[in-house]
Amino acid sequence: MTVPRLARTERIILNRLTQGDEFALRLADRSGGALKRGTVYITLQRMESKGYVESKVEPPAVGAMGRPRRWYRTSAYGLQVLNAWKLAENAMEVGQ
Repeated sequence: MTVPRLARTERIILNRLTQGDEFALRLADRSGGALKRGTVYITLQRMESKGYVESKVEPPAVGAMGRPRRWYRTSAYGLQVLNAWKLAENAMEVGQ
């Protein structure tokens, strides 16, 4: 079995999303600078196309301006990929 590729930013996002649903700007703001606002949207779109995350758009509020937020959560597959990477990291640390 091959473990799917998981970029550093994707790992950060998956780790954050295991704590609960988030929207893109909040992910960036709460990352301590690890995620940039300009790339978090692109990364989330790529992750959704890979099946790592799922999203839903919140219902628009009456009188609200702008676009409604898109909330993201880790998919079952994304959680499996993240756990596989954690196991691989732990195995490599034990071997050192």
